[in-house]
Amino acid sequence: MTVTLVLVIAMAVLFSCGVYLLLERSLTRMLLGFLLLGNALNLLLLTMSGAAGKPPIGKTSEGITDPLPQAFALTAIVITFAVSAFLLALIHRSWKLSRADEVEVDEADRAIGRHRDDPADEDPETTTDAEQEATR
Repeated sequence: MTVTLVLVIAMAVLFSCGVYLLLERSLTRMLLGFLLLGNALNLLLLTMSGAAGKPPIGKTSEGITDPLPQAFALTAIVITFAVSAFLLALIHRSWKLSRADEVEVDEADRAIGRHRDDPADEDPETTTDAEQEATR
């Protein structure tokens, strides 16, 4: 196995674990999932940048590494850090107010979801004239 294949497998495992943790109801697990997704994104950016080469400053253009994916990775690290700090503040605030780490089910959201599934409440612009006549 090559180094690139190992990095792609590691990136796929990080992405899948991150998505699984993001779908949990616990805020702490959501934070961990977001951190895993951020690390997987950094691996993706560095893997897709190509093979390692010479530094971009030099006299010839042979074997020069493109610095743009590295700049994207640095930007992704900063954004991941900022959102993680925000999520940590939300988790701390939730813990201080309710001593709970779980996201509760909102009944208003469920009511909107049930109302949206009601077939009698379809948008008249998206239905055809024959469907409108059949419902009258």
